[in-house]
Amino acid sequence: MKSYVIRNAAIVNEGKIDYGDLLIKGGRIEKTGKQLEIPEQVEEINAEGLYLMPGVIDDQVHFREPGLTHKAEIYSESRAAVAGGITSYMEMPNTLPNTLTQQLLEEKYQLASKKSLANYSFYMGVSNDNLNEVLKTDSTHVCGIKIFMGSSTGNMLVDKAETLEAVFSNSPMLIATHCEDEATIRHNLERFKMEYGEDIPMWCHPLIRNEEACYLSSSFALSLAKKHGSRLHVLHVSTAKETGLFDNMHPLKMKKITSEACIHHLWFSDEDYQQLGKLIKWNPAIKTKADRDGLLKGLLDNRIDVIATDHAPHTWKEKNQPYSKAPSGGPLVQHALQVMLELYKQGKIPIDRVVEKMSHAVADCFSINERGYIREGYYADLVLVDLNKRQRVTKENLLYKCRWSPFEGTEFSSTVTHTFVNGHLAFNKGSFDEAQLGMRMTFSPHHS
Repeated sequence: MKSYVIRNAAIVNEGKIDYGDLLIKGGRIEKTGKQLEIPEQVEEINAEGLYLMPGVIDDQVHFREPGLTHKAEIYSESRAAVAGGITSYMEMPNTLPNTLTQQLLEEKYQLASKKSLANYSFYMGVSNDNLNEVLKTDSTHVCGIKIFMGSSTGNMLVDKAETLEAVFSNSPMLIATHCEDEATIRHNLERFKMEYGEDIPMWCHPLIRNEEACYLSSSFALSLAKKHGSRLHVLHVSTAKETGLFDNMHPLKMKKITSEACIHHLWFSDEDYQQLGKLIKWNPAIKTKADRDGLLKGLLDNRIDVIATDHAPHTWKEKNQPYSKAPSGGPLVQHALQVMLELYKQGKIPIDRVVEKMSHAVADCFSINERGYIREGYYADLVLVDLNKRQRVTKENLLYKCRWSPFEGTEFSSTVTHTFVNGHLAFNKGSFDEAQLGMRMTFSPHHS
């Protein structure tokens, strides 16, 4: 393996910025410091004026393989992720077939081992009747189990009380939940269908999948977790009200209940439906400016622990159907870090907190081994960013298989220049080196 020395970078790590060098050897961070003496042959990268951060770890993506590869696939989406500074991801079980058995789960790992440019883990899915399979999941090699407590996709809605009780009382590992109350949504949907038929205007989406639907379901999940002492992680919190459910009195490593906010909920608001329409139709829905501000506040006061994308591509044709047929979700991995750096530049979040919420905290939340920090001995998952190089998102520079993005036409004021995955320079100023693939992540037994 090639060795590298990154010189004169502004290293953003563990709450501070240090200027110095970093040596990569054997796929790991060998040494950090000032003016490192490097005896042997190494490739030198002059990072003067650039910011060096740990690679982003995205705890929620949908890469659509197997079964939905007309929308996306592990290769194309992991490539887009790497270009965006995401070096590791955790992928969801609503592929086809749904990941509801240990064998199907293992098959996804086999696929990724042959084609993923980033490091990976896959959630085990929960249905109303696969508890035995769920409980066989190995928590040192699988990031968590996923419950749709509100159907988002496919037949993975878990609505049997006894199944939920059984999972929460028996699972020794992290339970990640999609929280929206199905009964509330159905009731709201009927109301809007009576008024508009099938082609409901897009601005109704956050009124159908409203604050009440989210809050009811999130608070129910928390009550189950507290009752059984489970390790719960609530995905894509979308309302200011929900942030009040979470604890900010304890450090992350002591929490049994954690939460996540997503890029789209931190950037867009319901005012954007007019212009972007179905392109920003997500579940849970993008809601008001007050919700967006509340989520940012929740991030800063540590009620919300991590930032993710919920990258969920669909084809352009699928997205441009009438409201009731247009699927929810969109592609985000390529620009997630740029969005957060934009919020940093707008004075909304310090740069070290961006790194904390996108890298350190994700590693801590999931007890990921040797990733998420710039520490000697850790894997060299690293990203270099030029905060003063502007980049406009165009159809031509999109790397997603679906070839569209809600950010098309947006100009970001920073650019990802280099991405290292396990010490391999996978992305360098727009070009890829695909000679080395990502690795399966491993996890420590959780603090609980």
